[in-house]
Amino acid sequence: MSGLREECGVFGVFSTFKQDTAKAAYYGLFALQHRGQESCGIVVNDDGVFNYYKDTGIVNDVFTAEVLDELKEGNMAIGHVRYGTADTKDRLNSQPMVVNHHKGRMALANNGSLVNAPELRKKLELEGSIFHTKSDAELISYLITKARLETGSIEDAINIAMNQLKGAYTLVVMSPAKLIAVRDPQGFRPLCYGQKDDGTYIIASESCALDSVGAKFIRDVEPGEIVIFDREGIRTIKDHCNKMQEKLCIFEYIYFARPDSIIEGVSVHEARKKAGACLALEHPVQADVVIGVPDSGLDAAIGYAAQSGIPYGIGFIKNKYIGRTFIAPGQKSREDKVRIKLNVLSATVKDKRVVIVDDSIVRGTTIAKIVKRLRDAGATEVHVRSAAPPFTDPCYYGTDVDSKENLIACKHTLDEICKIIDADSLGYLNVNHLNMLIGKTDNSEFCYSCFTGNYPTEVPEGTIEDKFTKHLSEKE
Repeated sequence: MSGLREECGVFGVFSTFKQDTAKAAYYGLFALQHRGQESCGIVVNDDGVFNYYKDTGIVNDVFTAEVLDELKEGNMAIGHVRYGTADTKDRLNSQPMVVNHHKGRMALANNGSLVNAPELRKKLELEGSIFHTKSDAELISYLITKARLETGSIEDAINIAMNQLKGAYTLVVMSPAKLIAVRDPQGFRPLCYGQKDDGTYIIASESCALDSVGAKFIRDVEPGEIVIFDREGIRTIKDHCNKMQEKLCIFEYIYFARPDSIIEGVSVHEARKKAGACLALEHPVQADVVIGVPDSGLDAAIGYAAQSGIPYGIGFIKNKYIGRTFIAPGQKSREDKVRIKLNVLSATVKDKRVVIVDDSIVRGTTIAKIVKRLRDAGATEVHVRSAAPPFTDPCYYGTDVDSKENLIACKHTLDEICKIIDADSLGYLNVNHLNMLIGKTDNSEFCYSCFTGNYPTEVPEGTIEDKFTKHLSEKE
């Protein structure tokens, strides 16, 4: 319920024989639906012939049985689920991107955000390129295509193009004969692959998508690595790998990823429980019940309850038919959204001192409504705990963290926020304890710049206003 939005999820299938790869991609995207609910797409490769379909909407609505039948069988497929900003919510900006060029066809799906996208786009436009979308995926596909005309293979072209890319990107690229997984040198976003019993390889943003199609996890794609799947087997290019640069986004563990995913060897569910346990140690309180805000606050609430000894309870019933990013413009609509999406279970909170754990607090409007609803349901005290530190800075790497003027922690003190949301107490996770979530000795191996303003790359100048002012009315 933080109001944050993910960027995307990617999925790929490679087989040495023809099969229903469209259906496999469908199941994979369904498992990744939490990463993007505004559009989705699938491209099937049938011996070099690309069949594809993409549209706005969630996977189950876009890919009807009739649409999946039309995609036909193939030996490869890639898929994508997407969240975009308000001015890019149309079919044109849906992915995967399909490109026809002198040396063949290419399809590409991306998750992330390039910090140097404006300068790259300007450079390509001055060279004659014409852009039809606002997505980084089209920009990256142009760079790869341009390099492909001068190289002997698609993987070499990707390797060359990566020299120009700065920021976050995880790619699944499909040529007529190859499926390729790519992760940026910092590894901001997760990417992994596995294999089914019949030998089919699966690439996915999260391991939960491997599980959904019966594939066994093999390993994560390393930051900076290019992994090539073809009929000769698997091979890798590690020219851009550098352990010193790795900066996986810590928010994958706090909010974005599904609890049943494992990222870089760490269970997301366990990481969230540890966040809750840390909160209990940092911000203890006398209370009768601990509850979590569905869904990403539940695991942290379980951890808080276990550490504190306060009983855990189910405080909310969630409407399962409203997506994670059920978007309704305008303040009144945002208030309605909270009421429609969550209903308080009064038997759990009536006449009790309640600890409510949420994954994070962005603007503060949503948690304020939740506190009010708990009080209306009879809670005698409401103590708010955030499983993330206070947001102080925007994100440039694919997390839609708002501009500074709209982050409540940038405008108010802890006591002021507590009063604004009408809580009896408020506690955030200590930023210096983030490493404890994933068993690291310090915070140096992941990105947490939205909590500190210390960015692992150069950040764009003069673009943050454009990024946010067009859709501030939609943020929580």
